Amino acid sequence: MLTSDRFVTVAPAEPTAWATATDPLGTHFLANGTVSFAIYSRNATRVLLELYAHPTGIDAEFSCWLQCNLRDDIWRARLSGIPPGTYYAYRCWGRNWPYDPAWQRGNSRAGFRRDFNANGDRFNPNKVLFDPYTRELSHDPETPELLAAGEDGRIYQTGEGLYRGIPRREIDTGRWAAKGIVLAPDTTSFGTKPHLPPERAIVYEAHVRGLTKHPSASRLSQILALSNITGSEAIADVPPDCRGTYAGAAYMAPYLKLLGFTAIELLPVHEIPNDCNPSDRPGGNYWGYMTLAYFAPDRRYARDRSPGGPTREFKQMVKAFHDQGIEVYLDVVYNHSGEGGHPDGDPNTTGFVTLGGFDASAYYQLTNAGTLVDGATGCGNQLNFSSRAACHLVLDSLRYWLAEMGIDGFRFDLAPVLGRAPTDCRGEDWDCQRRFFPLHDLLQDIRKLGEEFDAEVIAEAWDLWGYEVGHFPPGWGEWNGRYRDAVRRFLRGDGIATQFANMVNGDYDAFADQGGPHRSLDFIVAHDGFTLLDLVSYNSKHNDAPWPFGPADGGSDTNLSWDSGGDKSLRRQQLRNFWTVLFLSRGVPMCVMGDEFGRTQNGNNNPYNIDSVATWNNYDAIATHAPTAIPTGDCGTYHDNFGTAATPPACNPLFHFARYLTHFRQLHPALQQAIYADFVLDAGEDVTYLFRAADGRSPLQEHARCVWLRIDGSEVGDRDFLVAINMHFEPVVFHVPIESETQIWVRRIDTAAWAEPECNYWQGATAVIRGSYGVHPHAIAVLEEVAP
Repeated sequence: MLTSDRFVTVAPAEPTAWATATDPLGTHFLANGTVSFAIYSRNATRVLLELYAHPTGIDAEFSCWLQCNLRDDIWRARLSGIPPGTYYAYRCWGRNWPYDPAWQRGNSRAGFRRDFNANGDRFNPNKVLFDPYTRELSHDPETPELLAAGEDGRIYQTGEGLYRGIPRREIDTGRWAAKGIVLAPDTTSFGTKPHLPPERAIVYEAHVRGLTKHPSASRLSQILALSNITGSEAIADVPPDCRGTYAGAAYMAPYLKLLGFTAIELLPVHEIPNDCNPSDRPGGNYWGYMTLAYFAPDRRYARDRSPGGPTREFKQMVKAFHDQGIEVYLDVVYNHSGEGGHPDGDPNTTGFVTLGGFDASAYYQLTNAGTLVDGATGCGNQLNFSSRAACHLVLDSLRYWLAEMGIDGFRFDLAPVLGRAPTDCRGEDWDCQRRFFPLHDLLQDIRKLGEEFDAEVIAEAWDLWGYEVGHFPPGWGEWNGRYRDAVRRFLRGDGIATQFANMVNGDYDAFADQGGPHRSLDFIVAHDGFTLLDLVSYNSKHNDAPWPFGPADGGSDTNLSWDSGGDKSLRRQQLRNFWTVLFLSRGVPMCVMGDEFGRTQNGNNNPYNIDSVATWNNYDAIATHAPTAIPTGDCGTYHDNFGTAATPPACNPLFHFARYLTHFRQLHPALQQAIYADFVLDAGEDVTYLFRAADGRSPLQEHARCVWLRIDGSEVGDRDFLVAINMHFEPVVFHVPIESETQIWVRRIDTAAWAEPECNYWQGATAVIRGSYGVHPHAIAVLEEVAP
């Protein structure tokens, strides 16, 4: 045991009970004031716990050996005298590197046999590991301080490659490695969960940092007042020192309430390696799909970075949204981790800092030779969900965020990986390895967890090994890429009317057996791709743009986009078309932050490494009729894709139109249905979506470019709606049903350019439409049946 005066009060508590204890994974304060430490490893032969007075710059000042309970393969210790805020970490030995008494801290090779063996063991006692269950992480493995000291991330690597003349496997990382933090139980309130029915969700996808990092967030109230936005009195400016943080995001809850959204879906907030993200060039990981610690809120996003600060601040943010009736969903990345793969393709080399260093074969899918597999993720590794340890990690993490942090739902990145069973196949039988199991225990357990907490579980239902939209178990929601693609194609003019109608009707073929149309999360764009304005402004990606809009590698070449022939007025019209279709479709609509006012990334469809004004919301765009002609707030200029709208100078008509549609959907139960319906009007207590040709009588033809849609809302106590969609290049006259003594048709929406001075919508008493209605090229009109 190593100790010092700093930890003189720390002492083992009941050490004879450690080998039979059942304390949960992670660190926990017990009733008697002692702290339990527990980590999982089936293949380790020794595990050393270390305590540090500071997270970097010094060696451990206390250490002790953990004991393994052979019934659950969990190594445990209990210590008294541990103050909250203590930094801790582990070192592990195994069959590839057994313990040798000659080993000591500081670049030792004592006991080394090989970097990995046939079982996939990659133990290395020189590489200090943080607890996968830690509630907060002290810092990222690579920090500005580490770089300033002349070091770099290679210190964490194994293998025989040299680093400063020493084999990398021998480099001791104790003075730089990330540490877990022992936290006392946190009592910060996350408020009262709204528990909204899923069919009522209207989702706003956002990045914590991008939501408020732009300087305009600190003058938001003035911007809204300048644009005469009614109901914005409760919205406050984000203090400059809160911009880009959880605290800053909390200020945006009234803004989302004003817009009419009922849920915010945050891009990954688990701890990721982003401390070294540059602010003046591309680099690092802005989006955050490289999770290191599945229980820890990312410290960089916190204004209060003291031990416990990120946890408190995150929960305060959640409460702010809950207080506005808004649910909080997290985008979670359990398919792979941020530990990477084999640098330079060397199978002897990894950079494990947590999971893989404790037990690579328990957490990661491996080849027969013991190397990492990443075929489904393309991210260096993929987790092994034939392993109970990996499955428990996911379920325990989800439960923590639901029960302790107040989360209301999750979107699972590359979710098919969670439904694969690697060890059920021969190691190199890749056809079998790619097989997706909808009844996989993990998928079922996640669904049950969602039911227990009344939380949404939503799959990104594809990965590099398969496209599984409509194949997840009942109870799961899914991002519907089929919907996205069909709507993009139809609105750019492809004659696919019947396919388009099927998607607007909730993609019955895919979701009838999944629980209903509300299991289809409908979207046109998401974070990984064009913004909505860029979708109607470019025929192909422009990822080679200079800073601050690029450059970025990757990005899809199949965008199904159209630049609207360079016509900026038509682009604005197309924006309104997409918003209208999305909010009148069966399913749950999702929009991307900034699309409400026309945010552009100058055609970059993969800015995963761009932390700049290109990926931040510039709220100055709300109070102008030319939002892409305003200054960026930094270097560079926006491509003027939006043009100048036919509205007063301080009025962005898209913002007003988007806000109208969100509230329009909230107001009408007919647009929030959890069941499908037949195709007979006024028959039964369901909402029929009846699709016809423009004459209102003829069947819809497969390759048509016009769709006549009647939404039969009267059967659920709502109104009927007529949606006239014309994607021809010439005007089309649509039939309007005969009015009755008690019902007339009035115009609510016309997306055509002529109506832009009116922001393309009408409330209350408005024009009565009889007999027919002419719809301009590439435009949509919506009529509502009301009492005269």
